[in-house]
Amino acid sequence: MAQYDLTNKIGQYLDRHLVAPLLEFLAAQSTYNTQEVLQSKLDLLSETKMMDYVIDVFKKLHSNEEVPPKYLEKRIIVVEEYKQVQENSKAISAILESPDLPEQIQNSRDFRQLVDYLIKNHNFKTEMIDQIYDYAKLYYECGDYSTASQYLNLHNELVPTTDKNYLSGLWGKLACNILLHQWDYGVEDFEKLKNFIDEESFRNSLQTLQQRTWLLHWGLYLYFNHAKGWDLLLDLLSNNAKYLNVIQTTCPHILRYWATTVIISKHSRHSNAMKELIQVIQQESYTYKDPITEFIECLHVNFDFDGAQKKLKECEIVLSNDFFLVNCYDLFMEHARLMIFETFCRIHQCISIGMLAEKLDMVPDKAERWIVNLIRNARLDAKLDSKLGHVVMGVHAVSPYQQIIGKSEYLCMKSQVLANSAARKLGDKTYAYDF
Repeated sequence: MAQYDLTNKIGQYLDRHLVAPLLEFLAAQSTYNTQEVLQSKLDLLSETKMMDYVIDVFKKLHSNEEVPPKYLEKRIIVVEEYKQVQENSKAISAILESPDLPEQIQNSRDFRQLVDYLIKNHNFKTEMIDQIYDYAKLYYECGDYSTASQYLNLHNELVPTTDKNYLSGLWGKLACNILLHQWDYGVEDFEKLKNFIDEESFRNSLQTLQQRTWLLHWGLYLYFNHAKGWDLLLDLLSNNAKYLNVIQTTCPHILRYWATTVIISKHSRHSNAMKELIQVIQQESYTYKDPITEFIECLHVNFDFDGAQKKLKECEIVLSNDFFLVNCYDLFMEHARLMIFETFCRIHQCISIGMLAEKLDMVPDKAERWIVNLIRNARLDAKLDSKLGHVVMGVHAVSPYQQIIGKSEYLCMKSQVLANSAARKLGDKTYAYDF
């Protein structure tokens, strides 16, 4: 199982606080030695100011030992810092609690107008802007993500996008909402970050690549927790050379999550996603592969149904031991079997239920009930002959007219995307079409 674990690769691109949930998950699995995982968790958290958490992990790791003085002393210092910040930030907390603040933020033309309003009505001073960021950072380090999020939100409203702390504030806000499981706000922060990264001119292309790599990884929490998280990932990668280049350059392991999303997603507007995915999987097979990507390759490239069945069994292990995918297990298996079935049906018009059950890794009775449910739910155009134990497929020939319409719609959409991209680069805010 350890050979399929991506925690080490993913953790390189996450904040320490975001890695902690991954280690908690690993500690509950049998992938690694529990003591080793707890030690990694202790080393990770020791660099933060969540000292109660650190001490708790130490006690689990060394139940018969006294807590080292360095942890107890640091806890005293952190508690004092936290109390001092609470005292010093009372004026800012009062502003945040002001009932008229949300409306004023919404109605302000820009950050200058909001700053002027706070100066006139809340005894605000411009030097407090940097203090808000510093206070937010301390709250975050202490694990008070809710307060940190409020402070970062205010800070980002009070500074221009060129401010030295603006980008860090966006990252911090996203981390807070992820850790608070506020997925809707997290998606909003994700989109703000994406737009800023795509539009900002960093000093060199390496910085842009780094920012996009982080975004892909931090987004994993959203892709598999938000109600529309799958669309978020598919929209990010669909015909997007910038982010496909990121995957191929720095993190081909993201292919696991892209492949899973393509398999479990039902939305027709991503009908070309599988073609794009297969192309990248083939290109990157020498740098990264796992049972999920190999399953797709077996099924859609080699039409190797025995190989696909074997890889599907291995996928069960991967899904059960992946922090982000564990909740997708049932849905993935259902859709993966359906993919095998649909691909098999394109080749054969009359299929033995016994043979089909073998390909789907199901007992014949269960396979027959599964097929009956597909027919009843209009997901399958077929007839079932129980006496002969056969499934007879219906024949659907797509008319040339429908083929032309489908390709024309796709070309129209791509043309609009290119037109919008050109308009943005030319500074024209009136785009050809608002997606």
